[in-house]
Amino acid sequence: MDTISVLTLRLAEAIGLYLIVIGISGLAGPQRWRAVMDDLERLPGLVMAFGFPVFLVGAALILIHSIWRDPLSILVSLIGYVALAEGALLLAVPAPLLKLGRWSLRYIRGWAIASILLGLLFFYAGLTGRATL
Repeated sequence: MDTISVLTLRLAEAIGLYLIVIGISGLAGPQRWRAVMDDLERLPGLVMAFGFPVFLVGAALILIHSIWRDPLSILVSLIGYVALAEGALLLAVPAPLLKLGRWSLRYIRGWAIASILLGLLFFYAGLTGRATL
C-alpha cells in the first residue's frame, strides 16, 4: 500500500501489534477483561488512571500524525482522534463508556478475533507499504 509517510507505516505496525496483543489477551484470558471492567466500575481513580494515558496517546498521535491523504494515513489519524476522545470521556464523563464496556463483555471472543484480524491488516500494511515521499 502506498502512503505519504514512513511515519504512517511505522505507526500502522505499532497499532497492528497492539491490536494483535489485545486480541490474544481477550482469547487467552477473557476473565481478566471482566475483572478489569469490575475494577473500573468500582474504583473511579482507576478510570482516571486509564483515561490520562489514553488521552495522552491520542493527543500525541494527533500532534505527530494528522495526515489525511491516503487510506492508511487516514485510518492512523482516526485512531489518534478516537483515542483522544476516549481518554477525554474517561476523564470527564466516564459513565457512558463504562456502560458500553460492560455491554461489550458479552462479545469478548468476537472483539478479540476482530482485533487480531484488524491488527494483522495494520501490521501487514505497515510492513509491506511504501512511502511516496
